[in-house]
Amino acid sequence: MDRDAAWRLMTENVEAEGLRRHMVAVEAAMRFYAGALDQDVELWGLAGLLHDWDWEIHPTLEAHPAKGVPTLREQGCPEAVVQAILSHNTAGTGVERSRPIDYALLACDEVTGLVIASSLVRPSKDVRDVKLKSLKKRWKEKAFARGVDRAEVEEATTDFSRICFDGSLELWQHVQNVLDAMQGAAEGLGLDGRLAASHSV
Repeated sequence: MDRDAAWRLMTENVEAEGLRRHMVAVEAAMRFYAGALDQDVELWGLAGLLHDWDWEIHPTLEAHPAKGVPTLREQGCPEAVVQAILSHNTAGTGVERSRPIDYALLACDEVTGLVIASSLVRPSKDVRDVKLKSLKKRWKEKAFARGVDRAEVEEATTDFSRICFDGSLELWQHVQNVLDAMQGAAEGLGLDGRLAASHSV
């Protein structure tokens, strides 16, 4: 499976623009970290792009992503990607994280929501205008992007740091890395100012 095939599978099964944007954001973050850790960028990108592809079909933590995995395998998705996707919901699948790709996926998953929400409340609707300082402020506002479980983000980042960075990756460096990755993918995310332009017409 290459990215084109993964993109087709995702877009054919996900209608919600916000969910599509989330997966593209996680893909960007995963590709960033694959490069930083000398891993397979395409493989890690697939894990990000596909990790929630079946959520609209199986919208419960008991069914997602376990019930979507047979389709991934039928479509030729690499097993390393399948295992990473299974391990991002250990409570539902029983699959524990064991490799760098697994730890990276969970660490990149929810934190993208904070960046996306922060982008969308800006007048420009442009992720490239978001600064780490504003993310730190938003982080403290529990009502902001309430779907982002701060404790889970902290725990996943700590685990990722321990496994892949000898404990040297702290939370706000991680958030900055994810922000940088998403800013580099602004066009693909649709967070490049076009939403503000369309609203002004």
